[in-house]
Amino acid sequence: MFLGIEIGGTKLQLGVASQPGSFEAFERRDVDSTLGADGIRNQIVEVGRSLCERFDIQRVGYGFGGPVDDGVVITSHQIDGWNNFPLRQWTSQQLNCPAIVGNDCDVAALAEATAGAGRGKGRVFYVTVGTGIGGGFVIDGCIQGANRPAASEIGHLRPGPTCTSSRDTVEAVASGWGIVAVARERFATAEPDDRNELLKRSGDIEQLTAKQIGESARAGNGFAIDVLNHSINVLGWAIAQVITLTSAEVVVVGGGVSLIGEQHFYAPLRSAVSQFVFPPLAQAYQLVPAALGEDVVVHGAIALAAADG
Repeated sequence: MFLGIEIGGTKLQLGVASQPGSFEAFERRDVDSTLGADGIRNQIVEVGRSLCERFDIQRVGYGFGGPVDDGVVITSHQIDGWNNFPLRQWTSQQLNCPAIVGNDCDVAALAEATAGAGRGKGRVFYVTVGTGIGGGFVIDGCIQGANRPAASEIGHLRPGPTCTSSRDTVEAVASGWGIVAVARERFATAEPDDRNELLKRSGDIEQLTAKQIGESARAGNGFAIDVLNHSINVLGWAIAQVITLTSAEVVVVGGGVSLIGEQHFYAPLRSAVSQFVFPPLAQAYQLVPAALGEDVVVHGAIALAAADG
Protein backbone atom coordinates (compact mmCIF):
# COMPACT_ATOMS: atom_id res chain seq x y z
CA MET A 1 0.00 0.00 0.00
CA PHE A 2 1.04 3.58 -0.65
CA LEU A 3 0.08 6.83 1.05
CA GLY A 4 -0.50 9.76 -1.28
CA ILE A 5 -0.55 13.27 0.17
CA GLU A 6 -1.56 16.52 -1.50
CA ILE A 7 -0.34 19.72 0.15
CA GLY A 8 -2.11 22.80 -1.16
CA GLY A 9 -2.82 26.31 0.01
CA THR A 10 -6.37 25.61 1.14
CA LYS A 11 -6.57 21.85 1.61
CA LEU A 12 -4.60 18.82 2.71
CA GLN A 13 -5.67 15.46 1.25
CA LEU A 14 -4.36 12.00 2.09
CA GLY A 15 -5.30 8.73 0.38
CA VAL A 16 -4.22 5.11 0.69
CA ALA A 17 -4.18 2.78 -2.32
CA SER A 18 -2.16 0.06 -3.98
CA GLN A 19 -2.38 1.89 -7.31
CA PRO A 20 -3.96 5.14 -8.59
CA GLY A 21 -7.65 5.04 -9.42
CA SER A 22 -9.36 3.98 -6.18
CA PHE A 23 -8.73 4.50 -2.47
CA GLU A 24 -8.75 2.16 0.50
CA ALA A 25 -9.00 5.21 2.74
CA PHE A 26 -9.21 8.96 2.18
CA GLU A 27 -8.94 11.95 4.51
CA ARG A 28 -9.27 15.68 3.87
CA ARG A 29 -8.38 18.56 6.15
CA ASP A 30 -8.81 22.29 5.61
CA VAL A 31 -5.63 24.35 5.81
CA ASP A 32 -5.49 27.29 8.22
CA SER A 33 -3.03 29.63 6.52
CA THR A 34 -2.46 31.56 9.76
CA LEU A 35 -0.75 28.47 11.24
CA GLY A 36 1.72 28.31 8.38
CA ALA A 37 3.57 25.19 7.31
CA ASP A 38 3.78 23.96 10.92
CA GLY A 39 -0.01 23.65 10.99
CA ILE A 40 0.02 21.47 7.87
CA ARG A 41 2.88 19.34 9.14
CA ASN A 42 1.05 18.76 12.42
CA GLN A 43 -1.98 17.57 10.43
CA ILE A 44 0.20 15.21 8.37
CA VAL A 45 1.65 13.71 11.54
CA GLU A 46 -1.78 13.26 13.09
CA VAL A 47 -3.57 11.78 10.09
CA GLY A 48 -0.56 10.13 8.46
CA ARG A 49 0.44 8.19 11.55
CA SER A 50 -3.12 6.94 11.95
CA LEU A 51 -3.20 5.73 8.34
CA CYS A 52 0.22 4.11 8.67
CA GLU A 53 -1.01 2.21 11.72
CA ARG A 54 -4.10 0.98 9.84
CA PHE A 55 -2.33 -0.01 6.62
CA ASP A 56 1.00 -1.53 5.63
CA ILE A 57 2.39 1.60 3.93
CA GLN A 58 5.47 0.92 1.81
CA ARG A 59 6.12 4.48 0.67
CA VAL A 60 4.67 7.98 0.89
CA GLY A 61 4.23 10.09 -2.24
CA TYR A 62 3.63 13.84 -2.18
CA GLY A 63 2.13 16.31 -4.60
CA PHE A 64 3.22 19.72 -3.32
CA GLY A 65 1.73 23.01 -4.48
CA GLY A 66 5.00 24.68 -5.36
CA PRO A 67 8.52 23.99 -6.66
CA VAL A 68 10.44 21.06 -5.20
CA ASP A 69 13.93 19.66 -5.73
CA ASP A 70 15.17 16.23 -4.69
CA GLY A 71 12.82 15.84 -1.75
CA VAL A 72 13.17 19.44 -0.62
CA VAL A 73 10.39 22.02 -0.86
CA ILE A 74 11.84 25.18 -2.41
CA THR A 75 8.95 27.45 -1.43
CA SER A 76 5.20 27.86 -1.27
CA HIS A 77 3.59 30.94 -2.78
CA GLN A 78 0.59 30.54 -0.46
CA ILE A 79 1.75 29.29 2.95
CA ASP A 80 4.67 30.61 4.99
CA GLY A 81 7.23 28.27 6.49
CA TRP A 82 8.05 25.93 3.61
CA ASN A 83 11.23 27.57 2.29
CA ASN A 84 13.94 24.93 1.70
CA PHE A 85 12.13 22.42 3.88
CA PRO A 86 13.46 18.80 3.68
CA LEU A 87 10.05 17.13 3.34
CA ARG A 88 11.37 13.70 2.34
CA GLN A 89 13.74 13.51 5.31
CA TRP A 90 11.10 14.88 7.70
CA THR A 91 8.55 12.28 6.52
CA SER A 92 11.01 9.45 7.09
CA GLN A 93 11.52 10.67 10.66
CA GLN A 94 7.87 11.42 11.49
CA LEU A 95 6.09 8.52 9.72
CA ASN A 96 8.96 6.04 9.72
CA CYS A 97 8.44 5.50 6.01
CA PRO A 98 10.42 6.42 2.86
CA ALA A 99 8.97 9.24 0.78
CA ILE A 100 9.18 10.83 -2.65
CA VAL A 101 8.17 14.43 -3.35
CA GLY A 102 6.80 15.87 -6.59
CA ASN A 103 5.17 19.08 -7.77
CA ASP A 104 1.37 18.89 -7.69
CA CYS A 105 0.89 19.54 -11.44
CA ASP A 106 3.54 16.98 -12.34
CA VAL A 107 1.95 14.25 -10.25
CA ALA A 108 -1.54 15.21 -11.49
CA ALA A 109 -0.23 14.71 -15.02
CA LEU A 110 1.10 11.30 -13.99
CA ALA A 111 -2.30 10.35 -12.56
CA GLU A 112 -4.23 11.37 -15.68
CA ALA A 113 -1.66 9.59 -17.87
CA THR A 114 -1.79 6.32 -15.94
CA ALA A 115 -5.34 6.13 -14.60
CA GLY A 116 -7.32 8.99 -16.13
CA ALA A 117 -8.16 10.64 -19.43
CA GLY A 118 -4.72 9.96 -20.96
CA ARG A 119 -4.56 6.30 -20.06
CA GLY A 120 -3.09 4.17 -22.84
CA LYS A 121 -1.34 7.06 -24.57
CA GLY A 122 2.43 7.55 -24.64
CA ARG A 123 2.68 11.35 -24.59
CA VAL A 124 0.28 13.14 -22.26
CA PHE A 125 0.32 16.82 -21.36
CA TYR A 126 -1.84 17.96 -18.43
CA VAL A 127 -3.06 21.52 -17.90
CA THR A 128 -4.87 22.75 -14.81
CA VAL A 129 -6.75 26.03 -15.18
CA GLY A 130 -7.81 27.44 -11.84
CA THR A 131 -6.55 30.29 -9.67
CA GLY A 132 -3.34 29.81 -11.66
CA ILE A 133 -2.35 27.70 -14.66
CA GLY A 134 0.05 24.78 -14.33
CA GLY A 135 1.21 21.94 -16.50
CA GLY A 136 2.88 18.56 -16.49
CA PHE A 137 4.21 16.31 -19.25
CA VAL A 138 4.41 12.51 -19.09
CA ILE A 139 6.05 10.22 -21.65
CA ASP A 140 5.48 6.48 -21.30
CA GLY A 141 4.54 6.83 -17.65
CA CYS A 142 7.52 9.05 -16.70
CA ILE A 143 7.26 12.69 -15.60
CA GLN A 144 9.45 14.89 -17.76
CA GLY A 145 11.67 17.54 -16.20
CA ALA A 146 11.22 16.40 -12.61
CA ASN A 147 14.95 16.94 -11.99
CA ARG A 148 14.87 20.52 -13.30
CA PRO A 149 14.06 23.74 -11.36
CA ALA A 150 10.85 24.09 -13.40
CA ALA A 151 9.26 22.30 -16.34
CA SER A 152 6.05 22.34 -18.39
CA GLU A 153 5.12 25.77 -16.98
CA ILE A 154 2.57 26.57 -19.66
CA GLY A 155 0.99 29.30 -17.53
CA HIS A 156 4.25 31.24 -17.55
CA LEU A 157 4.62 31.38 -21.31
CA ARG A 158 4.52 34.97 -22.52
CA PRO A 159 2.07 35.32 -25.42
CA GLY A 160 4.17 37.38 -27.81
CA PRO A 161 7.45 39.33 -27.91
CA THR A 162 5.80 42.48 -26.53
CA CYS A 163 5.25 40.70 -23.20
CA THR A 164 8.57 41.74 -21.70
CA SER A 165 7.63 41.45 -18.02
CA SER A 166 7.60 38.13 -16.17
CA ARG A 167 4.06 39.09 -15.14
CA ASP A 168 2.84 39.28 -18.76
CA THR A 169 1.91 35.62 -19.00
CA VAL A 170 -0.77 33.24 -20.19
CA GLU A 171 -1.75 32.79 -16.53
CA ALA A 172 -2.28 36.55 -16.15
CA VAL A 173 -4.94 36.43 -18.87
CA ALA A 174 -6.45 32.94 -18.84
CA SER A 175 -6.46 31.75 -15.21
CA GLY A 176 -9.46 32.38 -12.99
CA TRP A 177 -7.88 35.57 -11.68
CA GLY A 178 -6.78 36.47 -15.21
CA ILE A 179 -10.29 36.19 -16.62
CA VAL A 180 -11.55 38.46 -13.86
CA ALA A 181 -8.75 40.95 -14.56
CA VAL A 182 -9.71 41.09 -18.24
CA ALA A 183 -13.37 41.63 -17.32
CA ARG A 184 -12.53 44.47 -14.93
CA GLU A 185 -10.24 46.12 -17.47
CA ARG A 186 -12.92 46.05 -20.18
CA PHE A 187 -15.99 46.54 -18.00
CA ALA A 188 -16.63 50.14 -19.04
CA THR A 189 -16.96 49.02 -22.68
CA ALA A 190 -19.74 46.51 -21.95
CA GLU A 191 -23.32 47.11 -22.99
CA PRO A 192 -25.44 48.44 -20.08
CA ASP A 193 -27.62 45.32 -19.94
CA ASP A 194 -24.54 43.08 -19.80
CA ARG A 195 -22.96 45.22 -17.07
CA ASN A 196 -26.12 45.15 -15.00
CA GLU A 197 -26.51 41.40 -15.36
CA LEU A 198 -22.97 40.82 -14.10
CA LEU A 199 -23.41 43.24 -11.23
CA LYS A 200 -26.57 41.43 -10.12
CA ARG A 201 -24.45 38.32 -9.68
CA SER A 202 -21.44 39.91 -8.02
CA GLY A 203 -22.86 42.99 -6.30
CA ASP A 204 -19.70 44.87 -7.17
CA ILE A 205 -17.11 44.63 -9.96
CA GLU A 206 -14.39 44.13 -7.33
CA GLN A 207 -16.20 41.01 -6.07
CA LEU A 208 -16.61 39.45 -9.52
CA THR A 209 -15.41 35.84 -9.96
CA ALA A 210 -14.59 33.68 -12.96
CA LYS A 211 -17.42 31.36 -11.96
CA GLN A 212 -19.89 34.26 -12.19
CA ILE A 213 -18.50 35.24 -15.59
CA GLY A 214 -19.07 31.66 -16.73
CA GLU A 215 -22.64 31.71 -15.39
CA SER A 216 -23.29 34.99 -17.21
CA ALA A 217 -21.91 33.53 -20.44
CA ARG A 218 -24.27 30.56 -20.14
CA ALA A 219 -27.12 33.05 -19.65
CA GLY A 220 -26.23 34.74 -22.93
CA ASN A 221 -24.31 37.75 -21.64
CA GLY A 222 -22.37 38.94 -24.69
CA PHE A 223 -19.70 40.76 -22.70
CA ALA A 224 -18.99 37.67 -20.54
CA ILE A 225 -18.77 35.52 -23.68
CA ASP A 226 -16.31 37.95 -25.27
CA VAL A 227 -14.13 38.03 -22.15
CA LEU A 228 -14.02 34.24 -21.97
CA ASN A 229 -13.27 33.92 -25.67
CA HIS A 230 -10.36 36.35 -25.35
CA SER A 231 -8.84 34.51 -22.40
CA ILE A 232 -9.45 31.06 -23.84
CA ASN A 233 -7.92 32.12 -27.15
CA VAL A 234 -4.67 32.92 -25.32
CA LEU A 235 -4.78 29.57 -23.51
CA GLY A 236 -5.44 27.82 -26.82
CA TRP A 237 -2.42 29.55 -28.35
CA ALA A 238 -0.27 28.25 -25.46
CA ILE A 239 -1.54 24.69 -25.75
CA ALA A 240 -0.92 24.78 -29.50
CA GLN A 241 2.72 25.72 -28.86
CA VAL A 242 3.03 22.80 -26.43
CA ILE A 243 1.62 20.36 -29.00
CA THR A 244 3.85 21.77 -31.71
CA LEU A 245 6.97 21.37 -29.54
CA THR A 246 6.19 18.06 -27.80
CA SER A 247 3.87 16.26 -30.23
CA ALA A 248 1.63 15.39 -27.27
CA GLU A 249 -0.97 12.78 -28.20
CA VAL A 250 -3.43 13.89 -25.53
CA VAL A 251 -3.84 17.22 -23.77
CA VAL A 252 -5.88 16.76 -20.59
CA VAL A 253 -7.42 19.95 -19.21
CA GLY A 254 -8.82 20.28 -15.71
CA GLY A 255 -9.15 22.80 -12.89
CA GLY A 256 -11.99 24.98 -11.66
CA VAL A 257 -12.19 27.23 -14.74
CA SER A 258 -12.74 24.19 -16.98
CA LEU A 259 -16.01 23.58 -15.10
CA ILE A 260 -17.48 26.45 -17.13
CA GLY A 261 -18.26 23.59 -19.49
CA GLU A 262 -18.27 22.46 -23.08
CA GLN A 263 -19.98 25.37 -24.84
CA HIS A 264 -18.06 28.25 -23.33
CA PHE A 265 -14.77 26.59 -22.40
CA TYR A 266 -13.85 23.38 -24.20
CA ALA A 267 -15.41 24.19 -27.58
CA PRO A 268 -13.71 27.60 -27.99
CA LEU A 269 -10.48 26.13 -26.56
CA ARG A 270 -10.43 23.36 -29.18
CA SER A 271 -11.11 25.95 -31.87
CA ALA A 272 -8.21 28.13 -30.71
CA VAL A 273 -5.79 25.22 -30.49
CA SER A 274 -6.69 24.10 -34.02
CA GLN A 275 -6.09 27.63 -35.29
CA PHE A 276 -2.57 27.90 -33.85
CA VAL A 277 -1.19 24.35 -33.92
CA PHE A 278 1.41 23.26 -36.50
CA PRO A 279 -0.73 21.96 -39.41
CA PRO A 280 0.96 18.51 -39.74
CA LEU A 281 -0.13 17.82 -36.14
CA ALA A 282 -3.70 19.06 -36.59
CA GLN A 283 -5.20 15.56 -36.62
CA ALA A 284 -2.62 13.96 -34.34
CA TYR A 285 -3.82 15.02 -30.88
CA GLN A 286 -6.89 14.97 -28.64
CA LEU A 287 -7.94 17.64 -26.15
CA VAL A 288 -10.09 16.12 -23.41
CA PRO A 289 -11.45 17.00 -19.95
CA ALA A 290 -9.65 15.64 -16.91
CA ALA A 291 -11.18 12.46 -15.48
CA LEU A 292 -10.00 12.21 -11.87
CA GLY A 293 -11.59 15.31 -10.36
CA GLU A 294 -10.32 17.14 -7.30
CA ASP A 295 -8.52 14.04 -6.00
CA VAL A 296 -6.19 13.91 -9.01
CA VAL A 297 -3.09 15.05 -7.10
CA VAL A 298 -3.55 12.33 -4.48
CA HIS A 299 -3.91 9.71 -7.22
CA GLY A 300 -0.75 11.09 -8.77
CA ALA A 301 1.15 11.03 -5.49
CA ILE A 302 0.26 7.34 -5.17
CA ALA A 303 1.39 6.72 -8.75
CA LEU A 304 4.67 8.50 -7.96
CA ALA A 305 5.21 6.39 -4.85
CA ALA A 306 4.40 3.17 -6.72
CA ALA A 307 6.78 4.03 -9.57
CA ASP A 308 9.64 4.83 -7.19
CA GLY A 309 10.06 1.22 -6.20
